Amino acid sequence: MTDNRYLVALSPGMPTTDGAGVKLTRMVGTPHLDMVDPFLMLDRIDSDDPDSYIAGFPNHPHRGFETVTIMLEGLMRHNDSVGNDGLLKPGDVQWMTAGRGIIHSELPEMIEGRLKGFQLWVNLPSDKKMMPPSYQDIEADRVPKVSFEGGGARVISGDFMDETGPAISQTPIRLLDVRLDAGTAWTTEPDDGNDLFMCVYEGEVSGTDVEGNRHTVEAPAVAVFAGQGPVTVTAGPDGAEILYCEGQPIREPVAKYGPFVMNTREELQQAVDDFNRGTLAAG
Repeated sequence: MTDNRYLVALSPGMPTTDGAGVKLTRMVGTPHLDMVDPFLMLDRIDSDDPDSYIAGFPNHPHRGFETVTIMLEGLMRHNDSVGNDGLLKPGDVQWMTAGRGIIHSELPEMIEGRLKGFQLWVNLPSDKKMMPPSYQDIEADRVPKVSFEGGGARVISGDFMDETGPAISQTPIRLLDVRLDAGTAWTTEPDDGNDLFMCVYEGEVSGTDVEGNRHTVEAPAVAVFAGQGPVTVTAGPDGAEILYCEGQPIREPVAKYGPFVMNTREELQQAVDDFNRGTLAAG
């Protein structure tokens, strides 16, 4: 048995469409990789074709989880049913706790035709699924940057290298946007008992499985790790950029239906009924 975390799954993601026909790659939340507790879904957008994304995500509901939008290039306009209105710019992060219910829209605005970023869904435990909705608008200059030999990271949530990310999550997670130079071996130590995956979105990394065999993870792809202790990946010849997602698993039943994530089918039906009655996002 190894004393380090080891690779247990690789997933290249699945092309899909969402919203009003936005083309994206679903990295987590697919038939190949359903979820990595507490992370329900990860979508990656990376396009220089405005026709593939400009219609955006018009008004739609959520209940029972948190959404995290990370902009790397381009702009995204947010508006929701509790009065929040903001424009996400490159490097900005939007952290929305849907709780008992919220209706919002996310509409791209152009910067030289490029749109690049992520949306991550983080589950809520049963005792927080019906909490009041809330919203965190985090500008890029509020996200701490750290450097280490051969790379660096933006600390979005959780603690890393004596920095604490500004995003406050209802479920304990560590979320890092990591850059590695060519050939850099990067080691970090997750908290005991936490689950984790890395989404390699530029370049490539390699890591080892439980038997010590080395595997290459080429962007865009997700690498899932198991075990306990530190985790190490080594960047390829062109370096790598990684979204590192580590969280404390909730270990509760998950019932999903579109934009609703609850614990039981009965709770899902209640969410649908509330939405149809217009009371989903009511106080």
